[in-house]
Amino acid sequence: MTMRCFKAILRSLSLVVVAASLSSCFVGKYMCNYALKPEPKSIEKARSINDERYPGVQQWYDSLHESGVFRDTVLAFGEHNIHAVFAPAARPSEAAGTAVVVHGYSDNHLSYMCIVRMYRDMLNFNVFVPDLYYHGLSDGDHVQMGWFDRFDVEKCIPVAHSIFKDDFTVLHGVSMGAATVMMTSGDPLPEYVRAFVEDCGYSSVWEQYKHNLKSEFHLPAFPVLHSASSVCKKKYGWSFKEASSVNQLKKNTRPMLFIHGGNDDYVPTSHVYDNHNATAGYKEMWVAPGSEHARSYRDHPDEYLSRVGSFLNKVKTENL
Repeated sequence: MTMRCFKAILRSLSLVVVAASLSSCFVGKYMCNYALKPEPKSIEKARSINDERYPGVQQWYDSLHESGVFRDTVLAFGEHNIHAVFAPAARPSEAAGTAVVVHGYSDNHLSYMCIVRMYRDMLNFNVFVPDLYYHGLSDGDHVQMGWFDRFDVEKCIPVAHSIFKDDFTVLHGVSMGAATVMMTSGDPLPEYVRAFVEDCGYSSVWEQYKHNLKSEFHLPAFPVLHSASSVCKKKYGWSFKEASSVNQLKKNTRPMLFIHGGNDDYVPTSHVYDNHNATAGYKEMWVAPGSEHARSYRDHPDEYLSRVGSFLNKVKTENL
């Protein structure tokens, strides 16, 4: 091979590498925007879904909101505001504690009112329900996938405590809200935060997007996910791998109830085993038979209530 031929091959290879890099960068930016800037569900859409899936729940909330039992608040956290609603327990003088209920990806404070009603009316907890950053009536320009959302939740906790002034707080999240709760569990928290309930949360943003790439686009993680994660790190300050429920759970020593649908193919059921195995504190797990993503309560309301109620009672009575 002549030197001229060798140099021509090198130039061709260089062009291929540059083209591949540019393509990867473009696709990474696209995937980052696709994942972190979805069209959030409107308040009206959440209301419609409640009416369809949980008959009576939206009417229950509207009635209590109109009568002033549920109240709105706007919390100023630095450069952004977080909206939330809150209400006292059904029997305030006998309140069992406070439940902070955290919604999922593209949802809002109305999306899991079935869980909120369970806590308020059936378990007699005070309730505090925030809209996460970029969701509902809160500020924001992208989804934080729970990683930076945990900081807002950590600021909501003392606000809820100042309203209700009890010594038992449980954080309960569904889907991305569950990941938010797990990620929060690994940080220093007030002593009155006594328990966590996570329902179908992912083990890490990386593993979740890796699954989404394969199931929705039939693409491997490399190089798209690496590029998208780099874009996220540069633009928003965090990477997909560092946003890990598992790593945060390793630092958690407080009781955790893990719930997951047995037929969840959006956040695969395998994630609950990784999460459960990671946590260092007291833990229980329930895999709801036949349930798809975020449908465990809809499919098994009585057992869901029983599992959550029994877990919280055990945390209280046995001082776990």
